[in-house]
Amino acid sequence: MTKTRIPAVEGWFTLDDEPHLVGSRCTGCGTVFFPAERTACRNPGCTGLDFEEHRLGRRGRVWSFSTNHYAPPAPYVSPDPFVPYTVAAVELPDEKLVVLGQVAGEGPGLRVGQEVELVLDTLYEDDEHEYVVWKWRPVEPGPNAPTGGVTEGV
Repeated sequence: MTKTRIPAVEGWFTLDDEPHLVGSRCTGCGTVFFPAERTACRNPGCTGLDFEEHRLGRRGRVWSFSTNHYAPPAPYVSPDPFVPYTVAAVELPDEKLVVLGQVAGEGPGLRVGQEVELVLDTLYEDDEHEYVVWKWRPVEPGPNAPTGGVTEGV
């Protein structure tokens, strides 16, 4: 039986072959937001109330990152045994935004300034669905990356 892929967080990203994060752009000043803004422009110099959907760029550069070696508290559901994971703050040049996301594959070898791209990966599954999230994958492995490269996104 084929499972249906659905986003773990509805409306934040597309499920395309080349996925995008979905934000919004203020029609008054052009400021881009992620996640999408629906109430009022957060730009203090703008009073805009109208927004259009904006698909964010798929590539950016690592602005900062950290590897989590301890399981977060509930409601986080940790695999048993817990596996450390890396989270990166990625700067998207066109939108001038920094977006956090887990790094696909291994964190060692990641470096500030390294180019990454958006991929989808499975968060968890049940009998009928595969719940997916976005992650950042290095475009080319860092200098200390394990041989064999980085895990491919779904």
